[in-house]
Amino acid sequence: MATSSPVTAAIPVRRVRIAVVVRYTALVLLTVLFVAPLVFMAVTSFKTQADAIAPSPQWIPHHPTTGGYRAVESASGGEMARWFVNSVLAALGQAVLVVATASLAAYPLARMRFPGKRAVFAVVVSTLFVPSVILIVPNYVVVSRLHWLDSLPAIVIPGAATAFGVFYMRQFFLGLPHELEEAAALDGAGRLRVFLQVVLPLARPSLVTLALLSFLTNWNDFLWPVYVLFSNDKLTLPAGLATLQNANAVRYDILMAGAMIATVPVLALYAFAQRYVVEGVARSGVKG
Repeated sequence: MATSSPVTAAIPVRRVRIAVVVRYTALVLLTVLFVAPLVFMAVTSFKTQADAIAPSPQWIPHHPTTGGYRAVESASGGEMARWFVNSVLAALGQAVLVVATASLAAYPLARMRFPGKRAVFAVVVSTLFVPSVILIVPNYVVVSRLHWLDSLPAIVIPGAATAFGVFYMRQFFLGLPHELEEAAALDGAGRLRVFLQVVLPLARPSLVTLALLSFLTNWNDFLWPVYVLFSNDKLTLPAGLATLQNANAVRYDILMAGAMIATVPVLALYAFAQRYVVEGVARSGVKG
């Protein structure tokens, strides 16, 4: 019986090691590519005005200072804290509404039978192909007639229901075993009780993931708040930071300090919810 020589046996092992090295090298390069802008933004926020506009990039500030953060408050007219609170309230409100509407709409589309279910789902999914910018004028007209302009509901309610949220939650509900609902029904639980006490607790990772995505969407939204918010004290962070850029076109230390104030809460939130996001994405595979 022929046996492989030590040399030939070592070749596959060597190839595996080379593949591992290449893979981790690529991951390190991608990490540096994505993290470097954040690091440079943080570094610039601690620079002086002269260092921030220096021709050669400085990864370590020559004269570290927190003057940019102190100048943000004065440059914003004392409204930076209000912008931050407005963004938090708007993002949290929209995240809660999106989770509620998406889960309530997705559950019947995934687990119940009724005439026209496939047609309804097809219509919902088809709206994903409609560019959001097309809806600015209709949404503005609706918000104006409801007298919500320059108020918190104007940046919360229009995004309270999303086709992506319905699609995402439906995919998770499709993967749940029917035996769980059947067992609860045998114990006398109605459809609503099964949904609230059996299905939703199992869907926690997907709900957290959807809430985080909705939070980030509202938190980073710039175009819509610019259209519907007019007062300086009603602005959200993206719209407020834009006014700093217009008033201080070359004050990169102030702009980067404001960007850091807007970025740190998002990074902290993602770090907290990371395990839910990974589990939610893993358990919400695309099913027919």
